[in-house]
Amino acid sequence: MIAVIDYGAGNVRSVQNALKRLGVESVLTNDKSVIESAEKVIFPGVGEASFAMEQLRKLNLIEVIRQLKQPILGICLGQQLMCLESEEGNTPCLGIFDVKVKAFPKTERVPHMGWNNLSLSSADILANIESKDDFYFVHSYYCEINENTIAESTYCVPFSAIMQKDNFYAMQFHPEKSGSVGAQLLQNFLTL
Repeated sequence: MIAVIDYGAGNVRSVQNALKRLGVESVLTNDKSVIESAEKVIFPGVGEASFAMEQLRKLNLIEVIRQLKQPILGICLGQQLMCLESEEGNTPCLGIFDVKVKAFPKTERVPHMGWNNLSLSSADILANIESKDDFYFVHSYYCEINENTIAESTYCVPFSAIMQKDNFYAMQFHPEKSGSVGAQLLQNFLTL
């Protein structure tokens, strides 16, 4: 069973629809026992970091997420919340990745919205993905390049497009809105 975490800040329906197109059923939940017993967990998100962390706190999900042992995928805001802290509202986050989330320079048009390709490593989640493939981004904040970065992209500055640490995977872009290459990445995650 695939659990999609519902904390009031997610693009959950589009993620569930993308999974359905892959022939995979998922459950939308904020129930600790369901999340902990899931085969895989998806942690999507759109919105503002401090509001999202407050929702996780109210639902008692912060430690649940930190302690998961199965593969978990953070998408967009979900990636940023897995970091140490965010400049958005000076928000302490989950601290899974020891990296700060920064605002794009005010000199650029923000949010970064559109299609970008990636500079790739050879991680399992990137099977059948090529550097010419484009993915759909919508974000005003970014995760700095760090030791857990497995794919980079650039919008005025280089940033972490995908990070991995142990069973934690995180993508800044929206695989569920990135056509066939996004579907391939979701499939790669599901077969980890």
